[in-house]
Amino acid sequence: MSELAELERLQTQILHRIAKLELSILPSNNSPNKDLPTTTEARLSALLFDAGVKDFSFKRVPSDYYDWSFEARRDILGAASIHHLCKSIVLVNTQAASNITDCSDPQNSKYYVVVVQYTARFSAENVKNFLYSLNNGKIPKKRFNLRLAPEEISHNLTGFEHNGVTCVGMKTDIPVILDEAIAKLNPDFFWLGGGEIDLKLGIRTSEFINFAKPFIVNCSGS
Repeated sequence: MSELAELERLQTQILHRIAKLELSILPSNNSPNKDLPTTTEARLSALLFDAGVKDFSFKRVPSDYYDWSFEARRDILGAASIHHLCKSIVLVNTQAASNITDCSDPQNSKYYVVVVQYTARFSAENVKNFLYSLNNGKIPKKRFNLRLAPEEISHNLTGFEHNGVTCVGMKTDIPVILDEAIAKLNPDFFWLGGGEIDLKLGIRTSEFINFAKPFIVNCSGS
């Protein structure tokens, strides 16, 4: 591990300790949000550490980050390749039965969060076929039609803005689907949204899988 990576890891550990300290000194009878650390990074770091995740790092990026090439984004994050740059998108099943309105059944949810590479071409058809097979063909294929959820719905479900969506600390426990191409990346450390538009989260793939417990699916059309 490089000296810079080690410094970033130490910084994350310090943030976690700060978050814990904030929790310990907050009044016990005040606002309903008293259990939330004051920053997104501290809150999400605390959640990851509490879940046993150790190999992760947050990094701030400039406000014009999304105007940059993939190569420039790779360089500022220190990612291994442009294929290690990923995003989380919220999908809605527009053809779900009328009684399917939430995420209580991971196998037949109204919404899913899919993590894919920026360089990949997402295939909703692959996800549709996976969900059909997951339910052993008991639900007609026509009942699966995955589309990008409107930004307002995505924000209400996750608590995160567009380009800031992450699978950590979502308001709603939405089932997660991880593109199998990400699971095969070498080295196995990828980057995705970190809860704010200019905050990115890098995480060890195996630890992400243990944390998010995603369905691993070929959903990039390859």
